[in-house]
Amino acid sequence: MKIFKIISLIAAVILPLWNIPLILRIIKRKSSKDLSLYWVFGVWTCLLLMFPAAVVSTDIVWKVFNIVNIVMFSLVVVVAVLYHKSDK
Repeated sequence: MKIFKIISLIAAVILPLWNIPLILRIIKRKSSKDLSLYWVFGVWTCLLLMFPAAVVSTDIVWKVFNIVNIVMFSLVVVVAVLYHKSDK
């Protein structure tokens, strides 16, 4: 059972890293017009609302996933907002 926990923990760190290609694409194109800011802020709000449950959880996989996901998606929000303004 321990191997499943280790695999899950690795996946919990890797999964949010898939936001990096999105961030790089926005920067490379200098535009986030293909992203809805409603979607970006909707996802981010849900992540923020789930965060307290992760902080108090004893499940290390859930806690790590949530922390890494908050950090990475917060970067998506910042980049999307910065490059959304330049689209106008």
